[in-house]
Amino acid sequence: MGWNSWNHFQCGINEAVVRRTADALVATGLAKAGYKYVNLDDCWADYQRNKEGYMVANPKTFPSGIKALADYVHSKGLKLGIYSSAGTRTCSNRMPGSLGHEDKDAKTFASWGVDYLKYDNCYRDGTPETVRFGRMSRALKNSGRPIFFSLCEWGYMEVPKWGGMYGNSWRTTGDINDTWSGMLDNIDRNDAYARYAKPGGWNDPDMLEVGNGGMAYDEYVVHFSLWAIAKAPLVIGCDLTRVSKETLGILSNAEVIAINQDRMGVQGKKVKKYGNDLEVWAGQLSRHRKAVLLLNRGTTSSASITAAWPDVGIRRGVTVEARDVWKHETLPGRFTGSLTAVVGPHSCKLFVLTPVPR
Repeated sequence: MGWNSWNHFQCGINEAVVRRTADALVATGLAKAGYKYVNLDDCWADYQRNKEGYMVANPKTFPSGIKALADYVHSKGLKLGIYSSAGTRTCSNRMPGSLGHEDKDAKTFASWGVDYLKYDNCYRDGTPETVRFGRMSRALKNSGRPIFFSLCEWGYMEVPKWGGMYGNSWRTTGDINDTWSGMLDNIDRNDAYARYAKPGGWNDPDMLEVGNGGMAYDEYVVHFSLWAIAKAPLVIGCDLTRVSKETLGILSNAEVIAINQDRMGVQGKKVKKYGNDLEVWAGQLSRHRKAVLLLNRGTTSSASITAAWPDVGIRRGVTVEARDVWKHETLPGRFTGSLTAVVGPHSCKLFVLTPVPR
């Protein structure tokens, strides 16, 4: 859980923006809610390496350097993330990549106090991803500092099947975009690999677009709910220095975050479709509970959606209480066999089902 600069700022980042973001994470209560990483994406470094072959911060936009920035972020009780690519250049072509410099860069990042590396896949040399990402994985392990390794190779070579050998999360998709269809496309691709996620190694359908303005409120609720039930990294992508109360309400919903951060770490998945538009997603939680999401992808009308116990993995005779985690209320009565709710267009309902003694 954290924040990344790319979705909102792209290359328009500087140390003031990052410091203000760290301040905002604390001031808004998001840090307390679990968002700990403050991650620089592309364009933080100077165009070329220095004479000694080291990557250095862009002197115009990060004049104090990365170590000073890491110290500031750490002083807030947060962690600093950085970015590179498993190629000769990064995707913006504004800074060098780490191909052939893995050990030097990993040790440099560690010496600065970096806690997280997002590693992209541009300007590659034809060597397989398993080789190039494996090299950086080994370099990070030898760097003398624990650094979360986020593989960003866009789902190539069926990365969920081997990503856990090298890193802590791996992108299963191309870049997200701030649209309803783009967001759903990413989570659908991610869903195909649900069984490979586990504590310490996660499928990553890309960063959150909540608050960037391309979707309606209900659509952002769906976006956050799907990422939560799928145990995806929750990496905020909006400008936190100017965040609306609505956006903050979505990002800081403690009951939804608790589904995402559940200690069992089982990725929820799509378990039932009714026609093209209506879906049931479900996942196991600790203490014998289930997370169940009812999704209406349709554009026009509300619809009744049923989560039947065999589909969501509850034994037939079991009775549950249902907690609506967006309304923060427990539904009246108890449910045996199934749960049905009316869901509006481009909307969802998200429940935690808890077995009760009969």
